[in-house]
Formats: sequence, C-alpha cells, structure tokens
Amino acid sequence: MEFLIVCIASLLASALTLFSGFGLGTLLMPVVALFFPLELAIAMTAMVHLANNLFKIGLLGRKADGSVLLKFGLPAVVAAFVGAALLLYLGDVEPLYHYEAFGRNQQVSALKLVIGTLIVIFVGLELSPTFSKVSLDHKWLPLGGVISGFFGGLSGHQGAFRSMFLIKAGLEKEAFVATGVVLAVMVDIARMVIYGADISTQGHAVEWPLVIGASLSAFTGAYVGAKVLKKVTLRSVQLIVSGLLIVVGVGLIAGVL
Repeated sequence: MEFLIVCIASLLASALTLFSGFGLGTLLMPVVALFFPLELAIAMTAMVHLANNLFKIGLLGRKADGSVLLKFGLPAVVAAFVGAALLLYLGDVEPLYHYEAFGRNQQVSALKLVIGTLIVIFVGLELSPTFSKVSLDHKWLPLGGVISGFFGGLSGHQGAFRSMFLIKAGLEKEAFVATGVVLAVMVDIARMVIYGADISTQGHAVEWPLVIGASLSAFTGAYVGAKVLKKVTLRSVQLIVSGLLIVVGVGLIAGVL
C-alpha cells in the first residue's frame, strides 16, 4: 500500500512542480516521511530528486554555465556535506521532550523540530512576493552556494536560495535552467555521499523498489505535466499545497508526525 501511495504522490508532486511553485523534494519528502524515519525519508527523497535531475541533465546539461558552476557549485558542495552531517547528528540527539495527547505518548525530536521549522519557513518564503523579487549581485555567488548547499544537505531545500542568487548571473533562460539543474545534482551527489555512509553503517533499510518506482513516477509526472501545461504558478494551487505543507511542518514540530 505504501508503495502505491508514494508512487502516486511522486507522480503528482512532479506534475505539481510545474504550477505550484514548489520543488519535487519539498512536495515528496513529507509523504515519504509518513512511512519511514525522517532521516531515511530525506535520503530516499534525495535519491528520487537526483534521478529526476539526472534525467533533466540529459536534456539540458550542455547549456549550463561553467563559470557559475565553479563559483556557486563548489561552495555549495562543501556546504552540502556540512548540512548533511548536521542532519545525521540531529537524528542521533535524544528527544527534547515527551508529552501525552489524545491518549498517546508523543515526543519531539531535535531533527523533527528543525525540519518542521524549515518547512514552515520555506513555505513562507515561497509565498512572499518580496522574497520572490530579491536578487543579489553576481559577486555573491559563492555565498549563495554556501547557503543553498547547506540547506540542501540539511533538509533538501536548496532551490529558493539558488534562484535568488542565480537570477542576476546574466544567464539566458535555457542556461539559467540548465545551470540550476546541474547545481542541484552536485548538491544531491554530495549529500548522498554522507547519507549513504550513514545508511550503510547504521543498517537502515532503503526500500529500493520504492525509490525506483517513485523515480519513474516522477519522470512520468514531469513529462505528462510538461506536455499538458506550460510552467505557470497557479495561486490557488500554491495556497492549497502551502497549507498542507504547513500542516506537515507543524505536525513534525509538535511530534505528532
């Protein structure tokens, strides 16, 4: 049952990226986290995200800007290692507190508190008209790489800051998209090195059929969505998705999920 739910969610999440304003990882991770420990859910979502972007690289990669990849990408990779290591550290921290609600014992962990808070914050940033208009000068690309890479490694939220710093890089539309995809792959590979080491040493069981099924579903959703719709953000859909993400974020913060 969980296989079917995650695959359907992956297909819908991939299609929704075309008109909700949110990325695949942002939409898919909360669903996977309903069935697996949060650290493992983030790692499994990263695999799907990486596979999806490798597919895009095959279509667009040659148009990526090499200079931006060096100035933004290298700091992003280093910061992604740090963010991913922090994720694993938080996963080992003892629960911060316990309480009873609805006849059940709930516990709030440091990891769920941090990830839940980040989900709520990034939803707020995506909805903010002011944030969407912010763009920083080309000289700040290395700093942008550090910020985007760190949050990419920690929670998978790398896209919002990446766009904010790249928008003033003087790239043509196709180069902008291609460069963003290659940068996302660089960060995904970096964090997968850390996640993979933890998975192998801790003995976490990755559901490979689920990862493969979710990846294929994401490809299908992206392909069908691109054929049916032009990429446009629909405010009503964005608000509904935002509301659901906030519910998940608050649920993680409260220890309910």
